[in-house]
Amino acid sequence: MKILVVLGEGGHTTELLNLVDLLEGPYEYHYVVSAEDNLSIDRIRRPGPIHSVWRPRGKNTPWLSAVLRTVRVGLQSVRVLLQVRPTAILSSGPAIAVPISLAGRLLGVRIIYVECAARVTNLSLTGRIMYNIAHRFFVQWPQLKDKWPRALYEGRLL
Repeated sequence: MKILVVLGEGGHTTELLNLVDLLEGPYEYHYVVSAEDNLSIDRIRRPGPIHSVWRPRGKNTPWLSAVLRTVRVGLQSVRVLLQVRPTAILSSGPAIAVPISLAGRLLGVRIIYVECAARVTNLSLTGRIMYNIAHRFFVQWPQLKDKWPRALYEGRLL
């Protein structure tokens, strides 16, 4: 089973790689990082090919630029997905998760999203979008399950 792990910068990477370390089974890992991310690659402990795509938006990216960059990331994502042919995409919050997951969903890939543990009362922007894309959407606080009924609460995962 091939799993495409979408890494973000900082805390998203730490949380998701901790989850990957807990997974058992004969998985083949592939990783996606933003081209601007110089830190995530050094944190990967389970080996696998690394693919890079643009970051769809930064903190101060103008709206129109963010839309155009997201379209470009979507096209880059299709290339990665056709090359890797993953069984599932696993992500936890970076903006690049949205175009990759949307492209994956259109190509029949299972989407698993784990909302960041820091999100106690509300979902992140990525989480609110991924709620409608993901096949499995995990939250780590029971009160979020109450607000988002399709979410799965299985305790702290990250």
